[in-house]
Amino acid sequence: MNRRRLLPVLAAMFLCAGAIFAADPVATAPATPPAATNPRPRTVAPADQPAIKPGAGFMNTHNQYVALAKKGGIDLYFVGDSITDGWHGGGKKVWTDAFGGWNPGNFGIGGDRTEHVLWRLQNGELDGVSPKAFVIMIGTNNVGTSTPAQVAAGVGAIVKTIQDKNPKAKILLLAIFPRGATATDRNRVANDAANVLIAKLDDGKNVKFMDIGKKFLADDGTLSKDIMPDLLHPNEKGYQIWADAITPTLTEWLGPKPATK
Repeated sequence: MNRRRLLPVLAAMFLCAGAIFAADPVATAPATPPAATNPRPRTVAPADQPAIKPGAGFMNTHNQYVALAKKGGIDLYFVGDSITDGWHGGGKKVWTDAFGGWNPGNFGIGGDRTEHVLWRLQNGELDGVSPKAFVIMIGTNNVGTSTPAQVAAGVGAIVKTIQDKNPKAKILLLAIFPRGATATDRNRVANDAANVLIAKLDDGKNVKFMDIGKKFLADDGTLSKDIMPDLLHPNEKGYQIWADAITPTLTEWLGPKPATK
C-alpha cells in the first residue's frame, strides 16, 4: 500500500479507538479497588496477662471480694467465672451443706476470662487470706478469642500467682466443664483441647488436676438440660454433682468437715 492510501486508513483506526475509549470509561481509568469486606479483628487482652473487664459491675464485685479477703478466716477459696459465682445462686444450699464447715469463700464473677481472674488475684483478692486449699475452674469464656494453648497459659498464670502468695496451699485445678448439647459442639471441643494442656499443670504435690466433666454427661456424651439448663451453667443438681466429686479430695486436704452451726 502506498503512502497516500495508508494515511486515511491510519486516521480511521485512531477515530475508532477514540470512540471505544469514550464509550467505555473503564478503559480510560484504572478500577477503584473494592472496599475491604472483612471486619477488623477483635482486640482482646492476652489470656495470660492481667486485664480489667469493662463495666462497673466487675469493679464493684472485685471491691467486695477485696474486703472479704481482708477479713481473713477463709480456708477454702473458690475462684472462677459465672459457673463458680453460681454457688451464690442455684448452688447455694449445696454450698452450705457440702463446704460450710471448711470456712469457704466464693470469688467467682460472671463473664470472667482467665485474664480477669488473674488481674483480680494480683490486685487485692489474695491479700489478708491464707487459704489451705483453692478450687479453680476457669477458661470457658475465652473460647472464640483464645487458642487452647493461650487458655492453658492463662490458667497457668493464675496457678503461679496463687502459689507465689500461698506457697503451702493445695490447689484443686478443675478441667473446664463440658458445654453444648453434644461432644461435637465447637466450644466443647475447644475446651477439651485446652483441658489436655491444663492437665500438665498438675505437679504431683500441691497442684492436683481433676476432670469431672464426664459426671455431667450421659454415656453418649450428651449434656442434659436437666443438669445444665442452658447447656453451660449447672443447676442445683449440677452443683451437687460438682460437690460430690471434689469432697473426697478436700476432706483429704482439710480433714473431716466440722459440723456447721
